[in-house]
Amino acid sequence: MRHRTTQVGAIQTFYREAGADDAPVLLLPHGYPGSSFVYRHLLAALGDRWRLIAPDLPGFGYSATPAPEEFGYTFDAYADFLYDFVNTLELNRYAIWLHDYGSQFGLRLAMREPDRVACLIIQNGDIYEDEFGPKYDGLRELWANPGAESRRGIAAHVSLEGFRDEFAGELPDHVADRIPPDLWTLHWSLMGTPERMANLVRLLEDQPSTLPWFERQQAYLREHQPPTLIVWGPHDGYMPEGSARAYHRDLPDAELHLFDGGHWLLETHLDEVAPVVRDFLNRVHPPSRRGAPGPDPV
Repeated sequence: MRHRTTQVGAIQTFYREAGADDAPVLLLPHGYPGSSFVYRHLLAALGDRWRLIAPDLPGFGYSATPAPEEFGYTFDAYADFLYDFVNTLELNRYAIWLHDYGSQFGLRLAMREPDRVACLIIQNGDIYEDEFGPKYDGLRELWANPGAESRRGIAAHVSLEGFRDEFAGELPDHVADRIPPDLWTLHWSLMGTPERMANLVRLLEDQPSTLPWFERQQAYLREHQPPTLIVWGPHDGYMPEGSARAYHRDLPDAELHLFDGGHWLLETHLDEVAPVVRDFLNRVHPPSRRGAPGPDPV
């Protein structure tokens, strides 16, 4: 695994990378409240055959935090940043991992240049509003009444306890102790500046802007039918099992695997998820024979 920085426009951007430079690419945009750290185990598990690239988005992790006048901290701004990132690294073809907010950024990247997309892997990233879980109920109330009071309600979740709830909420007891406290303590320590916290509130406030995109994203899936693997943890207050199954409306051939976990499967069920992903990528996004290593590990 390598830890690198690059300039994406004026933004110094940290990213983690594993695998050979000429291996097929798996792009890993992260969501809220994470960073490239959430993909560390996946990079180690699949870097023998694929080139995995996980950036820290602006204002997250170890990347720079530009002023709001220089970067918008909206879903549009992050989608544009991801496009600029892949072009900076000269990535011409890639699989995209779609998780949490990263599913919005990744899907917009896919829609922008569909021919560059080898396949999609969807892990608890939802685009079907009618299948929203109960944890969205409080957000809907805030969305329906934007303004200062709503902003205070959103800001209340930008806290150590709020981060802990995002990482460890809704999990049954036999799974909850697999979530390391490093997730919320590390990410809170990295987020804990007034500038970063304010920028994160801006992004959370902008989430209603994603709703009109859902229909367009569903249309993209119906039209282009990218090879798709769905790996999902149904113990998710935002995205229960129905959110995963809804993808079959537009991708009837997508492979769906449900695991006894929640929103952060790579922390709790990596040993089960990684072989499924490996099998899928070997079939639809394989390394070239010249660059491929020996037999897959058992």
